[in-house]
Amino acid sequence: MKIVFILFMFLSVVCNAQQTTIYCIGDSTMSDKENPEINPEHGWAQVLPQFFTDEVSVDNRAVNGRSTKSFITEKKWDSVYSILKPQDYVFIQFGHNDQKVKDSSRYTNPHTTYRHNLIRFVNETRQKGATPILFSSIVRRNFNEHGTLIDTHGAYPLEARLVALEMEVPFIDLQYLTEVLETSYGPYESKKLHLHFKPGEHQYYPDGKEDNTHLSKEGALAISDLVIKEITALNLPLAKLIRQ
Repeated sequence: MKIVFILFMFLSVVCNAQQTTIYCIGDSTMSDKENPEINPEHGWAQVLPQFFTDEVSVDNRAVNGRSTKSFITEKKWDSVYSILKPQDYVFIQFGHNDQKVKDSSRYTNPHTTYRHNLIRFVNETRQKGATPILFSSIVRRNFNEHGTLIDTHGAYPLEARLVALEMEVPFIDLQYLTEVLETSYGPYESKKLHLHFKPGEHQYYPDGKEDNTHLSKEGALAISDLVIKEITALNLPLAKLIRQ
């Protein structure tokens, strides 16, 4: 019995040592929302765990309203960096709040500070032997009167692409993928991907809600599914841990 117990403990240590953690750093489009049983809003990384096997732990550190700048100055990045280990991944998606020109605590110039903050995340992730993956921001549901989806992110997605290209970082172009997704739903049906409720329609928003940035559970699941398909297409080692 003693030998069996020792063997069990050894196997437990080995299994724990091999655990892969995905750290998600970003903003509200990614983050966990409170009261998920009744709250219709979900971040896309909030629903990500169900796509992976039990060998993967998703540690969602994304926080509402954060930019690359505020995520660093508030020491939120330090709390991830200090515990990173080989076999881990860092999913990096910022941009929505980096463009807040009226808030100096969050705003970053896309060609300078934003770019260099992304480079920092990549370099420091690699220093720990972990793997960074860069994401461009998901689009906002911003259709004009002609039914054309209009970009709202300017140069930020371009800089994410350039950093990924120059540093040879796996890149998932959520701007493009969600543009295709929103367009496939169309100006009206795409409301299902976001938070559109008339007064009295949903208990969580008794006064109604019209939000074209944040995601419903349907939207979050659709975007996580896109992410999973891209991880597979990129043939990353992480793809072997996707639930079939």
